[in-house]
Amino acid sequence: MKEKLEAIRNEAIEKIQSVDEIKKLQKLKVTYLGKKGSITSVLRGMGKLTKEERPVIGKLANKVQETIAQSIQEKQAIIEQKAMDKQLQEEAIDVTLPGRPIQVGGSHLLTNIVHEIEDLFIGMGFEVKEGPQVETDYYNFEALNLPKNHPARDMQDSFYITNELLLRTHTSPVQARTMRSYKGEKPVKMICPGVVYRRDSDDATHSHQFNQIEGLYVDKDVRMSDLKGMLNIFAKKMFGEDREIRLRPSFFPFTEPSVEMDISCKVCSGKGCSVCKKTGWIEILGGGMVHPHVLEMAGYEPNVYTGFAFGMGTDRIAMLKYGVNDIRQFYMNDKRFITQYHQA
Repeated sequence: MKEKLEAIRNEAIEKIQSVDEIKKLQKLKVTYLGKKGSITSVLRGMGKLTKEERPVIGKLANKVQETIAQSIQEKQAIIEQKAMDKQLQEEAIDVTLPGRPIQVGGSHLLTNIVHEIEDLFIGMGFEVKEGPQVETDYYNFEALNLPKNHPARDMQDSFYITNELLLRTHTSPVQARTMRSYKGEKPVKMICPGVVYRRDSDDATHSHQFNQIEGLYVDKDVRMSDLKGMLNIFAKKMFGEDREIRLRPSFFPFTEPSVEMDISCKVCSGKGCSVCKKTGWIEILGGGMVHPHVLEMAGYEPNVYTGFAFGMGTDRIAMLKYGVNDIRQFYMNDKRFITQYHQA
């Protein structure tokens, strides 16, 4: 029996050394150390041994089991280490390679233009005001000298929600609301940027949704010359110091007199080209002196207070400043277009 145990030990160790897979190693463990394994089979014959032989064979059997178990454990560690080394080699990462670039976002071109215009007017003492995009008919039209059935309402074909609610067609209601809140007791000097809506066919120069910035200055002794001087500063800061302006008579229900402002074409320097349609001038905004009726409805005494108002399309300013020839580019979310105007 002693010879059988030693033979089993030698045979097990030899097979364990030649194994290179965990599954095969586990199978050998069952073969030699399991309940129905080789050593268990040998020990079943212990009953035939003498009392003196049993302790000796039992001790030997335990030692053989320990030797085989230790050999299996050591071999398992070797196999697992080799598997780990292979995996690490196959999944090796070259840390010297450059990383993937992080896509850094930036402000939209229209946002940049709004901030630029806001900074300019804040520097001239204007406040920035905001108001609701869903507006009442009163503040959108009537408070601005546009009573119901007024023909000028056709110029601003509107998105009505109810008979008295609509999407605002301009940011002028913010001016009316601000004057009303002051109750005619103090001057107003404000600009109001925001989104406006009109039922218009979308094309290269028109959109049903676009951005406006309007301004208002109401105080004692405000004159048309103040408006012209302020707009001249705006044009030179926005489009270049060599830009010239001209004011042309126009009509707006909420201002009297009313004007439209042109700037000299920066492409041809006023000589005439396709951009300015051979005129040398490009229209950029409208304005005028606040109509006395508008002041009166807002609570201001027209004989004491005067004021001027102006309004411009932010989209148009951006198109002229950066040479964008299609207003739809601002709203198509084409990254190739948007990333051209990211600011650090």
